[in-house]
Amino acid sequence: MSKPLALVYYSNLLPGSQLINRLQDLGYRVQSLEAVALMPAACEREKPLVVLAELVPVDLACAAIEQLKKNPATQHLPVLAFSPVHDPATQESAINAGVTLLAGNAAITEQLPKLLDQVLQIE
Repeated sequence: MSKPLALVYYSNLLPGSQLINRLQDLGYRVQSLEAVALMPAACEREKPLVVLAELVPVDLACAAIEQLKKNPATQHLPVLAFSPVHDPATQESAINAGVTLLAGNAAITEQLPKLLDQVLQIE
């Protein structure tokens, strides 16, 4: 059986590279995206198990997530988003876009197994 695929977008190198290493340690294949705008098409094409996205820049990341959630072929995908800032406007934008779970940059690597368990729970 092949490893599950995690599709990852990040703009900040440190949390992004740590996240990829942690996902690989947890047994995931990882595909990273160079631009958040590529996320919807990549998800439709690659069919990942989970999407992890840094909300930088917030407006572009949320627009890509919203597009992902509006597409019947990808709307089921859980999106674990992370952000370097903790402000109500970012949180509201992420929720409105369809993010499944939102975490801070520190939590995303420190608590990744627990966060993945939460985001992958079938409702």
